[in-house]
Amino acid sequence: MELPASEPDRHTAADLLDVLAELECREPIFHHPEFGTSREDFERATAPDFWETGASGQRYSREFVWATLEQRRLATEQGRPEEDPWETSDFQLREIASDTYLLTYTLRQDDRLTRRLTVWKRTANDWTILYHQGTVVAS
Repeated sequence: MELPASEPDRHTAADLLDVLAELECREPIFHHPEFGTSREDFERATAPDFWETGASGQRYSREFVWATLEQRRLATEQGRPEEDPWETSDFQLREIASDTYLLTYTLRQDDRLTRRLTVWKRTANDWTILYHQGTVVAS
């Protein structure tokens, strides 16, 4: 039976639930200070060839993402208000290669709803982000 386009298959294999729990607490990426806020933390968390496709459809390099994160950090330190709280839901996980996982979820930012995708690689020491994408959900 084929599911309607608005009803995705909501299934994460039972053997991936522990991995799902590990990765779910890291999303949205770059918004959890407990995983670090320095350039070194960012470089350790992202692959050298990391890039993302924003909800706008624009492609962003690793360096551009870092510069944006640094601007946000400086604005927060200068007392500017932080972004509205973001709500995540509907997490699903698939293993797409050895120790490489495709994590999808829904992100609500105030009135904006997006579907998110992050490709994660488990390394000897931690997790590395290979790619990230956001897609706006039409109202």
